[in-house]
Amino acid sequence: MEFYYVYILLCSDNTFYTGMTNDLERRVNQHKSGYKKDSYTFERRPIELVWYLECTNPTEAIKIEKQIKGWSHKKKEALINENWKDLIEFSKNYTEYGHPNTRDQSSTSSDLHQFS
Repeated sequence: MEFYYVYILLCSDNTFYTGMTNDLERRVNQHKSGYKKDSYTFERRPIELVWYLECTNPTEAIKIEKQIKGWSHKKKEALINENWKDLIEFSKNYTEYGHPNTRDQSSTSSDLHQFS
């Protein structure tokens, strides 16, 4: 059975890069080595793998990758930190609940967990 991985990298400028691959170790090593000079991560090295999800269906992996790419930085942090309360909060409709930056952020953690 082949696996597909959706992953998030933390870049040196504190931005996140989200990608999808069928070989996570190879792909992360490519990012780390600067395999493509025109890639998003090339000028933002060093990078660190901070989250990944293993999938068996490539279509589902692509769907999840695209969904996460549309998320805010704070929502990605909530996913990485497994902070489900904030992940739900940052998913709420702005017009109904207000912009996430104006909500109480006392429960948000800025510590990132590395997955290996």
